[in-house]
Amino acid sequence: MHRSIRKAAVAATVTAGLVFGLTACSEAEEAVKDKAVDQVDKAVNEEYEVTLEVTGKNVDSIVYSAGGGTALEPKMETVEKPTLPWTKTVKLRGVMPASVLPTALDAGGTELTCKITHKGKVLAEKSGSGIASAGGCVAISPIAK
Repeated sequence: MHRSIRKAAVAATVTAGLVFGLTACSEAEEAVKDKAVDQVDKAVNEEYEVTLEVTGKNVDSIVYSAGGGTALEPKMETVEKPTLPWTKTVKLRGVMPASVLPTALDAGGTELTCKITHKGKVLAEKSGSGIASAGGCVAISPIAK
């Protein structure tokens, strides 16, 4: 009889331990999920500033991410016949990529360089030349790194 009571007590202890352990794991997993959600929310809403630059000669237009919109459909603006060197500082949000896309077409030849910087660090830089040149710089959001 004592043996069956001990078995029942051990079974109850093991069951209680498993239930407590699973609850503790569940709470720990939930805390990790909450922290991850908070980090994603912060990254999606956090703003960052980049400076876009275009240098060269005979650049016809510049299309650039102007801030606003979404990461999948950012607001773009165009500058026709820009005065070079051209620079623009824009505020972007979250994982939205920074981009600057100059285009040049001239029989006499073209040259262009684009650059995107964030806090003094170059995120992207490209150059092109020839009769026609269409290049561009696209940089991953520094928040996404």
